Amino acid sequence: MKFKIRLLALFLLMFNGISAQGDNEIVQFSSTLNQFLNVRDFCISESGDEAYFTLQSPFQEISQIARITKKNNEWTAPELLPFSDTYMDLEPFLSSDGKRLYFVSDRPLDDSTQEKKDFDIWYVERNGPREEWSKPKNLGAPVNSTLDEFYPTLSENNNLYFTLESPDGLGKDDIYFSRWENGTYSTPVLLDENINSSGYEFNAFISKKEDYLLFSKYNEEGGLGSGDLYISRKGANGNWTKAENIGAPINTKYMEYCPFYDEKNQILYFTSRRNDMAPRAFGSVSEFQEYIYGSNNGLSKIYMTTLIIK
Repeated sequence: MKFKIRLLALFLLMFNGISAQGDNEIVQFSSTLNQFLNVRDFCISESGDEAYFTLQSPFQEISQIARITKKNNEWTAPELLPFSDTYMDLEPFLSSDGKRLYFVSDRPLDDSTQEKKDFDIWYVERNGPREEWSKPKNLGAPVNSTLDEFYPTLSENNNLYFTLESPDGLGKDDIYFSRWENGTYSTPVLLDENINSSGYEFNAFISKKEDYLLFSKYNEEGGLGSGDLYISRKGANGNWTKAENIGAPINTKYMEYCPFYDEKNQILYFTSRRNDMAPRAFGSVSEFQEYIYGSNNGLSKIYMTTLIIK
């Protein structure tokens, strides 16, 4: 496998609330998000001035999509998207041109009922970066089904990769692929055993040229523990190579999942439940609270690091 990880400096001017970091650092994306208990499913625009993520209650009964934008090199306060309301919305993915936002929801197919559906892939559209989003639209068959579809990610040519819970798969969760042909998606295809297994594979990120795939495996033999991030490359024959664990320090004994890779700036964003808290003395309740909320505290947070894939 010809890839290596190098962790480089990340600067305050790029990301609000994070000071300059030295080598070999993995940092939280922004301290602004520490006000929330569970944050996951991050994506950022090509221009780097707009980001989307999922906010969830402690036990995930509530799940909504939020956005932040960058003004004068600082991130604005998070705002909920207007279409994200009483249903479970999560896992946003912004198209390369920024005009379509894909996400997952259990909302009903139309306004004639309030009965929740299984999880499907949906999208909203807009004419430009500061324009309003349309009403949600269901991606439809053959991608969506009576089963649960999760975590959409698209290559530059609109080919779609996503997670599906299917009795016809290799395991509990598997990663599928659907080709964009003549304005429609083809019947989804299960990726082979170089990626999927009898266990859990989920949260895939596909590169623009479809030459590598980042995704999570859960409790995989030889892993660091819980969920780990893996990488697979597409060979010259068009087949995927055997997935390899990205390794420490990105992966830990805790849960790592939901990768998003900014290819232009070579920055990996991912969700982790890492925990390095330790008992200590506190001078006040506010100091205690700041430490609890701001630390790597075992709750779902967005992290970032430079990742060079060669």
